[in-house]
Amino acid sequence: MLVIPGSDVRLCDGVSRRSFLKIGGLALGGLTLPQLLKAEDSSPAGRRHKSVIMIFLTGGPPHQDMVDLKPQAPAEYRGEFQPIRSNVAGIDVCEHLPLMAERMDRLAVIRTLVGSIGQHSAFQCLHGHPNRNQPPGGWPCFGSAVSKLQGPLNREIPPSIALQPRMGGPAWSDPGQPGFAGMKHAPFAPNASGTQDLVLDGMNLQKLSDRRALLDSIDELRRTLDSSDVIDGMDTYYRQAFDILTTGRLATALDVEQEDPAVRERYGRGSKEPAGYGDAGWLRNEDFLVARRLVEAGARVVTLTFGRWDWHGQPHGTNFDNARDHLPAFDQAFSALLDDLHQRGLQDDVSVVVWGEFGRTPKINPRGGRDHWPRVGCALLAGGGIRSGQIIGATNARAEHAVSRPVHFQEVFATLYHNLGLDVDHLTIEDMTGRPQYLIDHTKYQPLPELT
Repeated sequence: MLVIPGSDVRLCDGVSRRSFLKIGGLALGGLTLPQLLKAEDSSPAGRRHKSVIMIFLTGGPPHQDMVDLKPQAPAEYRGEFQPIRSNVAGIDVCEHLPLMAERMDRLAVIRTLVGSIGQHSAFQCLHGHPNRNQPPGGWPCFGSAVSKLQGPLNREIPPSIALQPRMGGPAWSDPGQPGFAGMKHAPFAPNASGTQDLVLDGMNLQKLSDRRALLDSIDELRRTLDSSDVIDGMDTYYRQAFDILTTGRLATALDVEQEDPAVRERYGRGSKEPAGYGDAGWLRNEDFLVARRLVEAGARVVTLTFGRWDWHGQPHGTNFDNARDHLPAFDQAFSALLDDLHQRGLQDDVSVVVWGEFGRTPKINPRGGRDHWPRVGCALLAGGGIRSGQIIGATNARAEHAVSRPVHFQEVFATLYHNLGLDVDHLTIEDMTGRPQYLIDHTKYQPLPELT
């Protein structure tokens, strides 16, 4: 909603200020000053652009129960599921992923994702680096780095948007930090409070214009405050916040109920009643559709989380009980996204990556669960013009470790940057000391040659 005047707002510098004008919830979640400051309309409307949708399977998906089944392994390793054939000869997937199996020719499956730091955190999947020994200011997340290097496509849609809901712990609810890219490039996180805050409620444009004049009165207050990344450019921030609010383009993109009902139903409704996990376990199928709408509207990077895949066993259900809920929901939403991108001719422009922070233990524990296994995990890649219909890497007979073609997290990031037209060998962003930092360790890791 639009609040005039409003409640106290505490910014990241710790200073509490009276909210003379709270515009469409734009102080929420991750949209500080970033995506709006200096948001020049860099291209004519409708120009094609490259973008990435990153789907984070919170908690660590079980690779051996999804895309690397071992039916010949002992029962305590192979589990309860059977492999089924896909539409690509020689590639099998779990029986609970039949829609994905029918679209395997559009996918590349990495069975040997390595390099996990072994923490329950989205940090490595969002930032591409470990969270230890960071440069001054901290590593920027993928969306913030892209925002810094490429800027917004238009004035109405932030370049980086995080659809993560509020979850049980800070490591999992983190939409990604801007780090030394600067707060101007922090991801916008609309799910932090809800998209209802992006519409004018009981306010016409004349009244809004009147309140806009009130912003001039904060100049004197602003001059008394210490300069900071958040305060700098506040006038521009508010001016462009008006642009977003009055055009309604962002709110429209976030509102899936404005979609064709038949398309909406293809994505599925998911579930908001997980067993004991709160928002962290939501199967938000609609976020896959929101992500497509956002990249089509002009977002460069959209990240989302789906479910909670941390299945240690009872009392929260066995690994296989939970998988029987999660896998069909994921199968429906992910397959609908792939179809949608192809039907709209976006399959070469939009890269999609699906992964989690690590894999699960090959051996099933006494509670019917699989525990954390950072030695190897899996990832799915689609779109972006990659060479699809293939498996990359192989694990041993019990899915314990890679026996061929281990793929590091940073190789996946290098591929995503490459798909966006960003050269990891030359592009840098300065940290807080002014030292240029490469996007990844390009001396060790390059875009995956199998895909590019």
